[in-house]
Amino acid sequence: MNAHATPADGRAVGTAIACYTLWGLLPLLFMAMAAHGFGAPEILAHRAVWSVFVAGLVLLLAGQWGEARRVLATPRTLAWLALSALLIGTNWSLYVFATTHHATLEASLGYYINPLLNMAAGAVLFREKIDRWSALAIGLAAIGVVIQTIALGHVPIIGLTLAVTFCAYAVIRKRVPASAQTGLFVECLVLLPIGAVFLAWLTTHGQAVGFASPSGLIWALVNGPATVIPLALFAWSARRLPLSTVGFIQFLAPTLQFACGVATGEPLTLLRIVSFVFIWAGAGVFALAAFNRSRAAREALKTTAEPA
Repeated sequence: MNAHATPADGRAVGTAIACYTLWGLLPLLFMAMAAHGFGAPEILAHRAVWSVFVAGLVLLLAGQWGEARRVLATPRTLAWLALSALLIGTNWSLYVFATTHHATLEASLGYYINPLLNMAAGAVLFREKIDRWSALAIGLAAIGVVIQTIALGHVPIIGLTLAVTFCAYAVIRKRVPASAQTGLFVECLVLLPIGAVFLAWLTTHGQAVGFASPSGLIWALVNGPATVIPLALFAWSARRLPLSTVGFIQFLAPTLQFACGVATGEPLTLLRIVSFVFIWAGAGVFALAAFNRSRAAREALKTTAEPA
């Protein structure tokens, strides 16, 4: 736990809630852009291009330009961030595709199981211990995925790929010696040429919706802050909150994504509801176990701090 992390830090809790609320409502932005005529590839390209400027501004306000220069001058760190950029780019691509092609429910599935997959990856890669409650959470989620497969008639590739790519992204970022803001800025720099070239191609062929009208440009520009602001809020709040609190709040995003999918008319069959019940149960067990571990750690710390 960070030295600044206290359960009573109301500002940090509010910031975390704002972060996950923005992430949870992000499908509405992509759906609105699709209704305006944007295709998923163009949305992604604008996201890659305009995020650089907002990420650069955040870096400037945080006074971390020096760190960014050091990272850019370190080939090994730069290579790892290039790989993480490709992973997050893949994640973004699939997420934008899902939310603009009536697959938001399946996308929410991926973000429900992502923390459970992170836990499994921690056990395999970092030898972190999985207790019986964590194992139960993973088991419940696995049952949910199996039922979801039966409900859809195929493996939920979108949800699983979103979970795997974000988990792999988190593993790499855990190992890379760069702050959240610096890492994001460098990742945006890596993705910038891809987005810029694609937008240039669309423009020369008269297919760039974002440059066809003032309203189109406004929709395009919104992608910058919509991408960077939640990440900046997360970086600030995560340093000031116990893991258990973050564990509870993080499920707000897929819950809102799920609500967006239902509200926009995506099919929700009984079997699919049952699959999500298992996913929600796994998420609940995960959050409760994280809370209990954090409380036990605080009690142990209090005991050791008391004079004999």
